[in-house]
Amino acid sequence: MRAAGKGPGRPMLPDRGGPVAGLVLAAGGSSRMGTNKLLLPFEGETVLRRSVRRALAAALSPVVVVLGYEADRAIGELRGLACQPVLNPDHARGMNGSIRTGVAAVPAGASAVVVLLADMPLVTSRMIAEVVERHRGDGAALVVSTYGDVVAPPMLYHRSLFPELGALDGDGCGKRVYKRHREAAIAVPQPADALADLDQPGDYARLRSRAEG
Repeated sequence: MRAAGKGPGRPMLPDRGGPVAGLVLAAGGSSRMGTNKLLLPFEGETVLRRSVRRALAAALSPVVVVLGYEADRAIGELRGLACQPVLNPDHARGMNGSIRTGVAAVPAGASAVVVLLADMPLVTSRMIAEVVERHRGDGAALVVSTYGDVVAPPMLYHRSLFPELGALDGDGCGKRVYKRHREAAIAVPQPADALADLDQPGDYARLRSRAEG
């Protein structure tokens, strides 16, 4: 894996300037939280609305939001946002099923997709935009975010990788595709504290305390 701006040159993808879609994964059942974590308030809006709004602010188009658990409530939270909700009826089988559902909804005109997790509320529009910029500038088919030694979303996949994303099953977040192509991937360092996600009540309490502090 190459760090951003480093390493040998590579052939440029011919369509790297095309539209880049967003894929927000928001279908999970929040079993460890005890309530739907994506509908919890965070800095004046729900976690879900915040994540989708930031994807839109990063100029991703279209922004596909994969829903599952309490989908009707989630759709209500997305009212007024120019996003495209899609339903993964098998969301309990793992995150990669939501990736398959979302990638299938990305229009043919999109040259790439940025995969995002709705339960990472500290990911900013600027972080997302930087991943897209590295793709456009360096022509890499795969651009990932690194938080210290951890690879996590936002992760950009060029359309040439869509068939591999569409073949994923079980849990994960497309990382099997990343592992196959890691030597060609560009890594964009992100702030370590932005890796925080919401899994348990203590995670939510810590993040709210940090935001309010």
